[in-house]
Amino acid sequence: MVRDNSPKIRQARQLERKQGRRASYDRILIVSEGSKTEPNYFNEIRSLFRLHTANVVVRPSEPGTAPIQVVHYAKQLFLDGDRHRNIQRLAFEKVFAVFDRDDHESYSNALKTAESLDGKLRNDNRQVIRFQAVPSIPSFELWLLLHFENVQSQIDRHEVLRRLKKHIPQYEKGYIGTFNMTREHLGLAFSRAEKLGQHNSAYTHPEPYTAVGILVQLLTGLRT
Repeated sequence: MVRDNSPKIRQARQLERKQGRRASYDRILIVSEGSKTEPNYFNEIRSLFRLHTANVVVRPSEPGTAPIQVVHYAKQLFLDGDRHRNIQRLAFEKVFAVFDRDDHESYSNALKTAESLDGKLRNDNRQVIRFQAVPSIPSFELWLLLHFENVQSQIDRHEVLRRLKKHIPQYEKGYIGTFNMTREHLGLAFSRAEKLGQHNSAYTHPEPYTAVGILVQLLTGLRT
């Protein structure tokens, strides 16, 4: 007879309690290139919309900031989890790897690797998961700038930041409160990003493009 206080029983009960605390919507893992800017932004959305921490997990890429490292770490974190951060293995329906084009040599490889993983991995419910890259050309800050300006032509990351600071003078990498400061113009950003996507894509560098809006729409559309 298996004793009630055996490790297996305790582990099963802990898992049941954790699953009971989850919300009904998809479990989402977001791994970002940036160690502060993107995590702060997505965690702010999670907090403001009261999304359950058991459903939405945001982590920076620990191995490095190269796009291929972001994708590989997202895959590893999904497959292996991280017991030190209470992240269960295979515990997501959607995995997103967020990174910039910038001057990264592994950018195209990262896009192709993410595409190759989409629909190929299964979670703890044996469901096929979505694995998606969330790239920006040239940088994540283009998404923020689209809240204020309709960018249509080629632009480098330095110019993006310069123009963004006209609207948010205090903005710096890792700034806290960016979502709340731009939220009023979120509809415009969605529309402008969608129009960019009608002409450009993640592969049309150096033309501007960002898929961040797709992820933001998903998060802001969730309900507890």
